[in-house]
Amino acid sequence: MFKLTGKHAVITGGGSGIGKAIATLFAQQGAVVHIIELNADAAQQAAQQITAAGNQAFAYSADVTNQQQIIDTFQSIGKIDILVNNAGIAHVGNVEKTAEADFERVYSVNVKGAYNCLFAAIPVMKANGGGVIVSMASIASSVGIADRFAYSMSKGAIHAMSMSIARDYLHDNIRSNSISPARVHTPFVDGFISKNYAGQEAEMFQKLSQSQPIGRMAKPEEVAGLALYLCSEEAGFITGCDYPIDGGFIKLNN
Repeated sequence: MFKLTGKHAVITGGGSGIGKAIATLFAQQGAVVHIIELNADAAQQAAQQITAAGNQAFAYSADVTNQQQIIDTFQSIGKIDILVNNAGIAHVGNVEKTAEADFERVYSVNVKGAYNCLFAAIPVMKANGGGVIVSMASIASSVGIADRFAYSMSKGAIHAMSMSIARDYLHDNIRSNSISPARVHTPFVDGFISKNYAGQEAEMFQKLSQSQPIGRMAKPEEVAGLALYLCSEEAGFITGCDYPIDGGFIKLNN
């Protein structure tokens, strides 16, 4: 079950963390993986690790905020069966502590970046007879998270865009769903904690872990497993849905 044999899958931000876990698992399940990353070295290393295991992967250095770069990259790939909108950045601060430049940067990467990929991928998918899109939202798109104003804005937009795509392209055989993780333990999270909570790393890691009722952060591989299911033929009846993978955060934090 959950085979992607011969499918061409584009994963943005696929050079590390959740994106890398998705790229690795999709390749193991038979997909030809196309990793798009701003960090060319990270993309290349991830692709090399996948090919060293006997699977197929290609790396592309592209900026999701640059529409023409993304269009050109997607056209060079040619066939796209699956798109995973995973690239994103975070920001700490309420509205008063969110500078205009920070707000615009989060919007540019998280929202415009996903839009650019959708804009480029949809025509290719239509020409190929359909496809599947999974976009990475967040629990912040469903519940209020303290000091995450800009980030919450961006993930709410991801959720809404995912639903809109699902509705607009029903008759083009394109399915669109989103995944809303709670906190996932990745190198990104470690760097985020170090940057924003210097000197309190261990305490903050424990606090963030315990904020999930299940008592820990998710593993990138767990998110990848859900993405695999949603992109597989077994999920062919699923579109227009958001899937929390949150250790009980949304429903059980009471």
